[in-house]
Amino acid sequence: MVDTFVRPDQRTDAVSIGDSPRARTWTLAVACMGVGLVVASMTSLNTALSDLAVATAATQTQLTWFVDGYTLALACLLLPAGAIGDRYGRRGALLTGLLIFALGSVAPAIFQAPQQIIAGRAVAGVGAAFVMPATLSLLTVAYPKDQRIKAVGIWAGVAGSGGVLGMLGSGVLLHFWGWHSIFWSLAIAGVVIFGLGCTVSPSRDNDAPRVDWPGAVLIGAAVAISVFAILQAPERGWSDPLVWGGLVAGAVIAAVFGIIEFRGKKPLLDVRLFGDPAFATGVGSIVILFAATFGFFYLGIQYVQQIMGYSPIMTALAFGPFMVPLGILSALSFWYVPKLGLRLVLFVGTVVMAIGFACMQGLDLNSTYLDLGWPSLILATGIGICTAPTTSAIMGAVPDEKQGVASAVNDAAREVGGALGIAVAGSILAGRYSQELAPQLAGFPEAVRGPAADSLAKAIEVANKLGPQGNQLAELAKTAFMTAMHASTIAMAVIAGIAAVLIGLWAPGRDGKQLRLVRRMVVGRAADGESALTGHQNRVPVNSR
Repeated sequence: MVDTFVRPDQRTDAVSIGDSPRARTWTLAVACMGVGLVVASMTSLNTALSDLAVATAATQTQLTWFVDGYTLALACLLLPAGAIGDRYGRRGALLTGLLIFALGSVAPAIFQAPQQIIAGRAVAGVGAAFVMPATLSLLTVAYPKDQRIKAVGIWAGVAGSGGVLGMLGSGVLLHFWGWHSIFWSLAIAGVVIFGLGCTVSPSRDNDAPRVDWPGAVLIGAAVAISVFAILQAPERGWSDPLVWGGLVAGAVIAAVFGIIEFRGKKPLLDVRLFGDPAFATGVGSIVILFAATFGFFYLGIQYVQQIMGYSPIMTALAFGPFMVPLGILSALSFWYVPKLGLRLVLFVGTVVMAIGFACMQGLDLNSTYLDLGWPSLILATGIGICTAPTTSAIMGAVPDEKQGVASAVNDAAREVGGALGIAVAGSILAGRYSQELAPQLAGFPEAVRGPAADSLAKAIEVANKLGPQGNQLAELAKTAFMTAMHASTIAMAVIAGIAAVLIGLWAPGRDGKQLRLVRRMVVGRAADGESALTGHQNRVPVNSR
């Protein structure tokens, strides 16, 4: 295979970024701070939504968009932003994104109408779309190939832990100050990292292709429409025309994008990369990983707050141990991936994830933190095993001048996976909860039935005002919630198990080859193993051009 790392004497503006170990380490530190901030911002408001609802009189839909507005803007702009960084400079994209992020983050602390908060969060998401791919592409260009997997492993560990860091940070802030402090802190952090980012050497390839603007518009629209539809699924249901219609429309636009990019001379994204087993496995696995992560957080946060009665800061601390196996295993990926191969690593990781979700069946109304902690650590171990190898598989399949786009594909897969995980877990939870509780509400006043059947949080709020019947309502609602939560965790376990089977059949092993039967199916031949291998090698291999 050909080493795609560009030697210092061959680089353009990127010459100095990886010339010394100290410079590379500093680039890694700044990149990790940048991606940590972006991911932390996704979850930082989860613990403050109740305070925001009281302070701003926001509706439930508006509260949802305080979180989803950021996610949607980030997801749909990742690929165009990554391409802009490749073309015009990765450090410039990072710095520009941090400034936009800081401005968008400080706006809700000053302008406090619900619509203004949503707009500010969307602007912050635009900035995050430039920051996230720039952080990873800076690393993969800075480090030579034999050192990249270590750097990517550390980056992936920070990115995977960012959600917990966001909840922990916001929990601490809410303990001492009001919800405004979250937005001020995000903005200040963006400005600080901007200052640190100015000390990172530039990274730009003069031979990087021009930005494919028609392709950028198409893929941005496809991702935006699809993610919007997915985010609406828990509230509206999968049969709602807005949900399935949005998914169909997003798929059609994505298909048009694929056709145009396949025929283009300098495409934004070479769609033929999805024929590379390592690249395709990496993208698919990241979707599953982040679906599992965000689906778990969605269920777990409600469980510890509504069932166990934890405060926001205690909720954040409860999920702190989740970061430990994830961070350690991501950082050690450089050691175990070459020994075991991509197929075995991802197969084991997804199986462990399925076991972690299945073990959550033991939770009940009287469970202790330990009862929640050990299934969470099993799940975090499975996610940690897979996080860095999937990112490395994606980045290794793409040449250096397109690392920003490859990073954007990695990040877009994370966003889609996160939205999908919340949608699947949330829709099953909501549907099963109402199904279990509604028949038991016949003895309650009509004004109680509707809100109580909507969600556990509303049921408890109503129960606190109901008088003697309140305790009975709360008990019924909590029991229905546990049944619904168990249905969601089983569904997530099944999804992870199916992913493990598909990975075992599709992913390349330690030798870079797929299973012989699968290779024959892919190349469309019934020839012997040597012919199948020849057909495989005629495609673009990982890490080579």
